[in-house]
Amino acid sequence: MLSALSPQNGLNGLHLASKEGHVKMVLELLHNGIVLETTTKKGNTALHIASLAGQEQVVAELVNYGANVNAQSQKGFTPLYMAAQENHLEVVKLLLENGANQSIPTEDGFTPLAVALQQGHENVVALLINYGTKGKVRLPALHIAARNDDTRTAAVLLQNDPNPDVLSKTGFTPLHIAAHYENLNVAQLLLNRGANVNFTPKNGITPLHIAARRGNVIMVRLLLDRGAQIDAKTKDELTPLHCAARNGHVRVIEILLDHGAPLQAKTKNGLSPIHMAAQGDHMDCVRQLLQYNAEIDDITLDHLTPLHVAAHCGHHRMAKVLLDKGAKPNARALNGFTPLHIACKKNHMRVMDLLLKHSASLEAVTESGLTPLHVASFMGHLNIVKILLQKGASPNVSNVKVETPLHMASRAGHCEVAQFLLQNNAQVDAKAKEKQQTGGASFMEQCDVTCHDDQTPLHCASRMGHKELVKLLLEHKANPNSTTTAGHTPLHIAAREGHVQTARILLDMEAQQTKMTKKGFTPLHVASKYGKVDVAELLLERAANPNAAGKNGPTPLHVAVHHNNLDVVKLLVSKGGSPHSAARNGYTPLHIASKQNQLEVASCLLQHGASANTESLQGITPLHLAAQEGCPDMVSLLISKQANVNLGNKSGLTPLHLVTQEGHVGIADILVKQGASVYAATRMGYTPLHMACHYGNIKMVKFLLQHQANVNSKTRVGYTPLHQAAQQGHTDIVTLLLKHGALPNETTTNGISALAIAKRLGYISVIDVLKLVTEETVST
Repeated sequence: MLSALSPQNGLNGLHLASKEGHVKMVLELLHNGIVLETTTKKGNTALHIASLAGQEQVVAELVNYGANVNAQSQKGFTPLYMAAQENHLEVVKLLLENGANQSIPTEDGFTPLAVALQQGHENVVALLINYGTKGKVRLPALHIAARNDDTRTAAVLLQNDPNPDVLSKTGFTPLHIAAHYENLNVAQLLLNRGANVNFTPKNGITPLHIAARRGNVIMVRLLLDRGAQIDAKTKDELTPLHCAARNGHVRVIEILLDHGAPLQAKTKNGLSPIHMAAQGDHMDCVRQLLQYNAEIDDITLDHLTPLHVAAHCGHHRMAKVLLDKGAKPNARALNGFTPLHIACKKNHMRVMDLLLKHSASLEAVTESGLTPLHVASFMGHLNIVKILLQKGASPNVSNVKVETPLHMASRAGHCEVAQFLLQNNAQVDAKAKEKQQTGGASFMEQCDVTCHDDQTPLHCASRMGHKELVKLLLEHKANPNSTTTAGHTPLHIAAREGHVQTARILLDMEAQQTKMTKKGFTPLHVASKYGKVDVAELLLERAANPNAAGKNGPTPLHVAVHHNNLDVVKLLVSKGGSPHSAARNGYTPLHIASKQNQLEVASCLLQHGASANTESLQGITPLHLAAQEGCPDMVSLLISKQANVNLGNKSGLTPLHLVTQEGHVGIADILVKQGASVYAATRMGYTPLHMACHYGNIKMVKFLLQHQANVNSKTRVGYTPLHQAAQQGHTDIVTLLLKHGALPNETTTNGISALAIAKRLGYISVIDVLKLVTEETVST
């Protein structure tokens, strides 16, 4: 009820258009093929959202497009339930006419009728009950008699079926219906015939709850006289006293309290009856509850007092009653919000004035360090900002992130508020610090952005693309080249977010393109990383260096390739970005594209002159990387551009060595067909067959043997492929090598045979194979 701005929770364009009632946009999205039943994180469809918002035309269009009228959200809410809850009569009618099932309960057992009864939406209740007599959900005859106060019919029905507690599909007894319609005669009849005065359906609503909500004193007395449980609780833990207080029934409150109703009973959210009365702006009820010694500063689970509630709802007369009775004006909610924070957030001027007259603190801070001025600035409430400043609020007070109200207004894009703050001596280049998170999601988090220490209001406005605010701040001498601790200028931020107009304004005001972050990134690097081609184009037009090297040597082209931003790659190479540029490790953009299997990017680079044989500091070529990563199409592309299939790195490893190491037989086949040597040896004398045997890939071993690999080739220390296989315990490969002529008696330079190695390492199955073919005279 009193939460801050809700996060998007997975809302898409259709959800938002449905909520706001933009029929044309809804139709356009549907026509363009948007998925009709896409749900938010809470499981709500567009029809749920339109029904909740009472957007009748949108509901009609969604239903016409085949929306599921009985779809349930994660907690079981249907569109009909939401419409009934919010008293949208025409939407309820429309949904019922299109097959909505009113007997579907929520997880807590509430049906549309139950929630309408609880909320006091009489017209919706009547529609649901009446529709039940003619639609798919028919009411039992006794319920209809109870609704009509038809005692004669009810008596006859009870003679035929003596059960007075027969349930409707929505979970209510006839006594519930009689209580709702204030039909005393039939209620007395039902009770006389044994109706359970405390019958509790799944949702927990008793007849006394309903009577208390309706405010019928005689019905309440009748039920109490017949033993109604005065402290009965619904699934949401509302007592009858909560219901009476919320609906403003002073006389019922008095009766309930005189019968011992628990004055401080709490709902699931910790709301007491006095909170309910404050929410409903029922001043006489609050006065009465206080006369019975209700706690004036009673708190909910979130530590909200009745005064917080009144401030949230804008009930200034209620707030005055509470303050006059001694309510604390500076009571803090769990998140630190005072009633003044809430009044400022909700733009309730009269409540704010009243609170200030009762000594509400301008310096009170939330858990995130927000003052009321921070809140009003973020929300864009200019009149409240003016009054707070006139009352002495500081325009440069900072929160836990050391953010000022100007930061908040700049982030939210409130130009008039920012201008007024600047006119009142707000520091235009105030620097913030990164927030230390100490708790759950807060109001601060919901307006938060990814930022760094020492961000200025100009950084905030630039990130959000608020170009008018950017202009305003620059006109007030904001430094366009101010850096965060990570070295980001406002231009870096605008480049990252793709805000072309903002970037243009900053450049016009002498923002420097050569400024580098701590990682050595220019704004062009940043635009390249995030694929912001329009910003990159602007920066290049303004003479950005397309070959500027970052901290470890990467150019914007390296960055664009690494993040697979093809359009930026094309732009950079067309504007002088060198495909030959190398980072500190010697990698060119083509190395990166080859390693990441980016065929289109690689093709673009090769078309612009990139060499397929360029070597890194370790002698690695793009073909080495493509082969090692198992990218057959990339391997073929590079070979078609004259990549040398036999080029070894500094250790002598060829692409075929790397392929055998990774077990990519298909790529090995491509390489061999294009001339790769199966005899190539590294500096230590290892052939591809040695590698395959070491790593235990029998398919690769078979492939190499089929292509005449030397089964008895030796490394510098005399190891044959058989030694390698034995050393790793690969029995199947040992057997295969022997079948292809491997010499079991070959020894290393130290005189060690394959069998000796197997014995030393304890590979029993390998020993069993080798001892049959190895001469006994060979030293082991």
